[in-house]
Amino acid sequence: MNDPERNAIARYPAPDPSSWPDDIRDRIVAVQEKSGFVPNVFLLLARRPDEFRAFFAYHDALMEKPGGLTKAEREMIVVATSGANHCQYCVVAHGGILRVRAKNPLVADQVAINHRKADITDRQKAMLDFALAVTTRSHEIGAEDLDRLKAHGFTDEDAWDITAVSAFFGLSNRLANVTDLRPNREFFDLGR
Repeated sequence: MNDPERNAIARYPAPDPSSWPDDIRDRIVAVQEKSGFVPNVFLLLARRPDEFRAFFAYHDALMEKPGGLTKAEREMIVVATSGANHCQYCVVAHGGILRVRAKNPLVADQVAINHRKADITDRQKAMLDFALAVTTRSHEIGAEDLDRLKAHGFTDEDAWDITAVSAFFGLSNRLANVTDLRPNREFFDLGR
């Protein structure tokens, strides 16, 4: 089926690359050189340069920093919460990244559907329980939720990181859902 509307990256058109500011062009070229393709989220957000810069600055601050969570665990949070938010783009894109970072071709599908039955550690299940609480009932989170994290060795800083990743991707999920952002085909094969 060759339907031009279904082959579009999103409901909104990507801007012409000649209109990209230099810093955004440099970032997109660097991503393309590293991964071999340009994730559609970069193309979609390039239409709003200030939002592009802010989005990726916060993304990188959350996802690339050292701390008590591994990069694979951060991706698990994205996949689990994006599954709860029914965000196809983020489940597929970050599922591919999770498979690569965890060196496990099965984990992303398991975490996206039901992390409680996934082949992950009890510590990671507790982390994802908390992340999903942030996603679905943040107004109810109390000391007992944080105590459950601490019982699995998480610090207060780790709880902040789990919360921040969950919240940031709540924003990302909503943008992707409303804009009908389509996952790149390349993401489906990553880490398989």
